[in-house]
Amino acid sequence: MLDGTGPEWLSEEVKTGTTIIAIEYNGGVVLGSDSRVSAGASVVNRVMNKLSPLHDKIYCALSGSAADAQTIAEMVNYQLDVHSMEIGEDPQVRSAATLVKNISYKYKEELSAHLIVAGWDRRDGGQVFATLKGLITRQPFAVGGSGSSYVYGFVDAEYRRGMNKEDCQQFVVNTLSLAMSRDGSSGGVAYIVTIDEHSTEEKVILGNDLPTFFDQ
Repeated sequence: MLDGTGPEWLSEEVKTGTTIIAIEYNGGVVLGSDSRVSAGASVVNRVMNKLSPLHDKIYCALSGSAADAQTIAEMVNYQLDVHSMEIGEDPQVRSAATLVKNISYKYKEELSAHLIVAGWDRRDGGQVFATLKGLITRQPFAVGGSGSSYVYGFVDAEYRRGMNKEDCQQFVVNTLSLAMSRDGSSGGVAYIVTIDEHSTEEKVILGNDLPTFFDQ
């Protein structure tokens, strides 16, 4: 039966889910994400790369509404390109995080997105910033998305200061694997980006190649 209100699902809030993580090490950062995009109980994309470049050595990890998060990333990418040309050098990671924070706060009523910004610059090396509706804070590591609630105990127990690049990469992979196995809104493949002074390395780990734990 048709009425003026339209279908019930149009008025319902659609829940989204994901798992994102970033961690600093001495000389760089490692970011990671799952690839599943969900709308309620439906999987609408199995292999979306949620690690978006903001500049050559600055990336962000996207969570929340895919459209909102991608829009923020594209806006910041453009503004950083302009800023880089104005100052004649690569932008700082904090500058990228500040731009994300400003946009998130200005449109906090309209947008639903949480971005973790991470990268490397000559002034401060590898850095990770959490941004959420006007918040900006530098952290040794940050996790986000619906899958993060399943792995906070794991990351708190397993994180150690002074981990090298390989340790951090394994830390990210293990965290994503655990979250993807527990959270129905996270899944697919794992995307990993490692950034240091000399390179930006992107890697995809298929679901079948992710580590398994005792209850899997």
